[in-house]
Amino acid sequence: MDLHFKIATFYQFKSLNNLTQFSKLLKSFCKKNEILGSIIIAKEGINGTIAALPNSIDKFVNYLEKLQFENLNIKYSKTSKMPFYRNKIKIKKEIVTFLNTPINPEKQKAEYVNAKQWNEMINDTDIITIDVRNEYETKIGTFKNAITPNTESFVDFKKFITEKLSEHKNKKIAMYCTGGIRCEKASYYMKEIGFNNIFQLEGGILKYIEDTPETESLWDGECFVFDNRVTVNSKLEKGTYDLCHGCNEPISKADQESIKFEKDVSCPNCYEEATENKKNKSRERSKQISLSQKRKTPNVYLPKAIEEYY
Repeated sequence: MDLHFKIATFYQFKSLNNLTQFSKLLKSFCKKNEILGSIIIAKEGINGTIAALPNSIDKFVNYLEKLQFENLNIKYSKTSKMPFYRNKIKIKKEIVTFLNTPINPEKQKAEYVNAKQWNEMINDTDIITIDVRNEYETKIGTFKNAITPNTESFVDFKKFITEKLSEHKNKKIAMYCTGGIRCEKASYYMKEIGFNNIFQLEGGILKYIEDTPETESLWDGECFVFDNRVTVNSKLEKGTYDLCHGCNEPISKADQESIKFEKDVSCPNCYEEATENKKNKSRERSKQISLSQKRKTPNVYLPKAIEEYY
């Protein structure tokens, strides 16, 4: 029997009201069905990644569909260990921070391109292919020949549009990100300021990997994900990277061999910047987790195995 947690990553731009009531409904449903993860709701829609037993995830998706979320951009994967520590449901201005104001989901956005069409599109030398993700994500994996804006956060992508893309408003531009939400949010803005031929990879990298045989894939590397798996490989299984708990950036096996690496404390990316006080706090947290493992006592930072749920 294949015992595993099912992970669902989803979003939908949709005009919402009564956010406080909606938040209470989601919290109640997740608690009842032992669903962990993060969900953001705003006047412009919903965005989340959650994990639970497969049946509980299926119930959640059906629940959202009954609440008239019929066009959820949803991607699935699985793992043997719970990738979240808790359940968080937040009400924010935007479901992905970009403009500091919600968009109008009724307005124009980029045209979706599926995995098969995507391969044909990005091989066209007349098309500008852009990786909308942040620099630390693009270092781990990307599509060959894609432009990487080297942004620290998605908010910075607006500056990239102004400084690097404004002269290409009539060219075909193909964008991609992890699950599609950042491309879609950017495309609403780009359409509004006069870009005419914008396309986005439907479902993002995760859906592309899910739908594309390895022999046909143009994806190179691993994909960063926003949970405890850190990255996923070409089979949507946990990749080779871990997370530095000092700076929350992905670290490779080579990073972990550096003299600047200390488990749960620092890595080559943050060793110089981290204060000794911060390092000591991280060491204490790591010590408490280790003691809980030895004593077999509960600790919120210890991932639950699937057997604990069954």
